Amino acid sequence: MSRHSHDEQETDGKDSMRLDKWLWAARFFKTRALATEAINGGKVHLNGQRAKSGKEIGIGAKLEISKDQYTWDITVTALKAQRRPASEAALLYQETPESHAKRQAEVERRKLIHEMGGQPDERPDKKDRRLIHRFKREMREG
Repeated sequence: MSRHSHDEQETDGKDSMRLDKWLWAARFFKTRALATEAINGGKVHLNGQRAKSGKEIGIGAKLEISKDQYTWDITVTALKAQRRPASEAALLYQETPESHAKRQAEVERRKLIHEMGGQPDERPDKKDRRLIHRFKREMREG
């Protein structure tokens, strides 16, 4: 049996799989442990409610995933037990147009803040830290 036919059989034969495993396979998280941590932390909602990492999900499940100040509202369209390239992982779900537009707006907003100098390019070095500490001490003393 070729690898390809085994992969199809694995996908077609299952009508549900663990939530944490699906999130990992769909490349939302680098490891299943990170997926489990996000689920336990309330960052992933299944059909509008908090879920446990072992919860079985199927095609048509609605997920809301919050990660790094971004949110995805998606519907599961396929189940795949193996982690595949990002181009294939994107085929496992359908994102709502509103979710996509909101996330793109956030990307643009953050890019604009960065361009306007909203955040420093680098952390203070030792000399800068000493100046900061001296300034704070002078403010406290008088």
